[in-house]
Amino acid sequence: MKKNAIQLSLVFSIFFFFTSHAIASDSYINTSGERFVSGVANAATGWVELPKNIVLTGQKDGPIYGGTVGLAMGIMHTVGRSIVGVLDAATFWVPLKPSVNPPYIWEDFSRETTY
Repeated sequence: MKKNAIQLSLVFSIFFFFTSHAIASDSYINTSGERFVSGVANAATGWVELPKNIVLTGQKDGPIYGGTVGLAMGIMHTVGRSIVGVLDAATFWVPLKPSVNPPYIWEDFSRETTY
């Protein structure tokens, strides 16, 4: 009986290894890799959100508003992008798109960051 159970589990494990879920597809590898790379990049360059938000808010609403509200928004986005970057890098194995939009700070410097 024990020998049959071992053979049966061996057969099921062989079937498992040949299913499409067990074989890593290119889309899974690409998505997970993109999430890891963007997470590391965002954790390292999150500080760039500070001057970015000061400049964007100053251009839109004036220099005084950019120096006050833009500074506060910059601090918020700096912390946000850095923390989300660390979380994306830590959970890269979950095949999701990066959590920050734009995924990299340098991609679209004139667009406000969303999460």
